[in-house]
Amino acid sequence: MANINTGSFAKALEPGVQKWYGMGYNRRGEQCKEIFETRKSKRAYEEIMGTSWFGLAAATPEGKRVPYDTAQQGWYTRFNNIDYKLGFIITKNAINDNLYMELAEARAKALGRSKRITREIVAANVLNRADTAGYTGGDGVTLLNASHPHKAGGTFSNQLAVAATLSEAALEQAEIDMGAWTDDAGLLIAASPRKLVVPRHLKYEAERILNSSLRVATSDNDLNALATTRTIPEGYTVNHYLTDANMWYVLSDCEDGMIHFEREADEIAADNDFDTSNVKFKVEGRESFGWADPRGIFGSNPA
Repeated sequence: MANINTGSFAKALEPGVQKWYGMGYNRRGEQCKEIFETRKSKRAYEEIMGTSWFGLAAATPEGKRVPYDTAQQGWYTRFNNIDYKLGFIITKNAINDNLYMELAEARAKALGRSKRITREIVAANVLNRADTAGYTGGDGVTLLNASHPHKAGGTFSNQLAVAATLSEAALEQAEIDMGAWTDDAGLLIAASPRKLVVPRHLKYEAERILNSSLRVATSDNDLNALATTRTIPEGYTVNHYLTDANMWYVLSDCEDGMIHFEREADEIAADNDFDTSNVKFKVEGRESFGWADPRGIFGSNPA
C-alpha cells in the first residue's frame, strides 16, 4: 500500500512553484441523474416485482357462464447495493513540510471527484451493455432486446426491428413502435417517449433533429413533425460516459424503468494512525444501478 510522502511531491518542499496544474479542471454535472430515477434504499438489496393482470373480456352468449381469468406475479428484479470505496494515506512529514496549501486542499477534492466519476461510469455501463450477452434483467434477457418475454406468454421488443443510426425517421419509428407496447396480458398501454439520450458524438445531430423547425437534411419545405408535436417533450441529454459513438436511447414515461438505489450517500472521512502518525483519507458510498421494467427505455445499436 503506497503512501503519499515527501518524495511524492518533492517540489512541494521548495519555494518557487508558481502554480500546480491538473487540480482545477471543470467537472460535469451528475449526468446519471438525467437517466436514472434515484430512490433511497434501506437494506442490502431491493427488489421490484412485476405483475401479470387480466386479458380481454370475452363476448358471452346469453345465459352462459362468466369466463374467468387469473392474475399472477411477473418477473422480479433485484438491485444489489455495492460498496464503492477509495482512499489515500499521507505521511505526517508530507503534511507538515508542504509549502503549498492548494495541494492539501486538492487531495480531498480529487478523492471526491474519483468517486463521482466512478458513479457515472457504473451508471453509463448499464446502457453501454444494453445489448451485451450476459448482462440481463429480471426477465432473463438484455436491456435492449427484440424478445422480452411476457409472463403470460408472448414477447415484446424495445429496439428497432432493423437497427438504424440516429435520424428523424428512426425516432419517428421508435415512437410508433413504443405505441404498440402492451402489458403482460397483451393489453395496449399508453407509453410515450420522454427524453433522448445520446453520446457526445451525436449531440449536434440530436439538436438538428429535435429543434429544427423544418425537416432535417431534405429539400422539402415540410414541418419537422417531431418538433411540432413535441414527440420527445424533454428533448435530449448528452452522456459523456457512453462508449459507443452510434448507439442511442429514448427514455419512456413508463414507471420503474431506469432506477438508481442509494443505500449510503458518499462520505469523506479522515483518521490518524497512532503508530506512524500517518493520516488516512477515504471516500465511500453504497448504491446500485439497473432497470426493472424494460419498457422504460427504447434504443438502437446500428454498429
